[in-house]
Amino acid sequence: MATIRYTVPGLERGDAEQVVALLQNRLHALNDLQLTLKHVHWNVVGPNFIAVHEMLDPQVDSVRGMVDDVAERIATLGGSPDGTPGALVRERSWDDYSIGRDEAIAHLGALDLVYTGVITDHRTQIEKLETLDPVTQDMLIAQAGELEQFQWFVRAHLESSDGSLRSQTAGTETGAADAAR
Repeated sequence: MATIRYTVPGLERGDAEQVVALLQNRLHALNDLQLTLKHVHWNVVGPNFIAVHEMLDPQVDSVRGMVDDVAERIATLGGSPDGTPGALVRERSWDDYSIGRDEAIAHLGALDLVYTGVITDHRTQIEKLETLDPVTQDMLIAQAGELEQFQWFVRAHLESSDGSLRSQTAGTETGAADAAR
């Protein structure tokens, strides 16, 4: 991690370095999410094609905005955001999205797990930011709320009338895709 030479008033440099590292991870996760959403958008087929295809574009646009917000916050804190594909692949702790061309419902089952991972990690970082940097925390809280709404849109396709999700017991994207069918 590069040393931060300056940061925002009222935030110690050491704290800013911690926040920048935390945000860099979120930058990678959100970049990956927007690429995954676009991948699903291009590879979804079947009876619900148009509904899912059109549902995803606004999500892609919103997540791209989140990426920009996170990168600009890193820069504001005196850091240097790294949005290169190589850095994302090298530094991520998750695997690539595993579903190619498939039925809409299968993609939605897998996408539910993707959203669960991103939202869970966002919430973990929100907790860490409680005393470290409430301004950054507010940004992630707002993003988490929007991501949760997008997951709800996905889950509405997977939900049964009794409130259960077809893919709720799956632990892998492939398993979730199979369970959703």
